[in-house]
Amino acid sequence: MKRLVTISLSLSLVFGLSLGANDVANAKTKVKEYKNCTELNKDYKGGVARTSSVKNKGGKTKYKPHVSKALYDANKKSDRDKDLIACEK
Repeated sequence: MKRLVTISLSLSLVFGLSLGANDVANAKTKVKEYKNCTELNKDYKGGVARTSSVKNKGGKTKYKPHVSKALYDANKKSDRDKDLIACEK
């Protein structure tokens, strides 16, 4: 009887965690696509970089960009100089 209770609790824990993980995965895939750089810069003053190791081609900037691969990919059209930083300031 003790073994049956342990197995049923373990299975319910595994299924509960797997359902919760799916919700987290869906939340991560929803990123905002901005119409233009003015809108993006309201939320991210320095723009959005794809990785933390990218360098700005356009010269000096005032602000450090926010790093997010998913957000950059959604707003890739706003990266005019193709340096992997969208809407840098």
